[in-house]
Amino acid sequence: MSRRVVLGIFENESSLLKATRESRQSGVKIVDAYTPYAVHGLDEAMGLRPSRLPWVCFGAAIVGLALKLWFEYWATMTDWPINIGGKPWDSLPAFVPVTFEVMVLAAGLTTVFAFLVISRLRPAKRPVLVASGITDNRFVLVLEENDAHWDFRRIQTLLQKHEPVAVEERFEGE
Repeated sequence: MSRRVVLGIFENESSLLKATRESRQSGVKIVDAYTPYAVHGLDEAMGLRPSRLPWVCFGAAIVGLALKLWFEYWATMTDWPINIGGKPWDSLPAFVPVTFEVMVLAAGLTTVFAFLVISRLRPAKRPVLVASGITDNRFVLVLEENDAHWDFRRIQTLLQKHEPVAVEERFEGE
């Protein structure tokens, strides 16, 4: 089965943002937007939900903290209890610096791994550029047919209001 997509190629981010907002308001399905750098407000214009990566990071930090505290208590009180200078075996202030470092390490590594999994990035993955110049100076908005009333002329007119460099219709095999 093939799908029909329309690519609107723009020269600046303000045109892309305006076209994205208007496309979303008119009910056109927005597949993706490709930009050479992060565009502030594009996620909101596309109607994307906030990322859940901060919650993954927070959860990994809590798990790292709990496991490190458990390990230090187990090591000092159960596995190898050595009384040095009359200090208590379960001295929490002594555990704080190392526990903090392990917590940060667990949160950072887990967040990077989760980002790679969510983004479907893997080593040796070849990039597919939908239009030339998107890594340099072009902004591309990809719209998809989402109902039987798809009209390329209507979408082209909608995008032409925002001064695109080009508007292309493509059929992609799935």
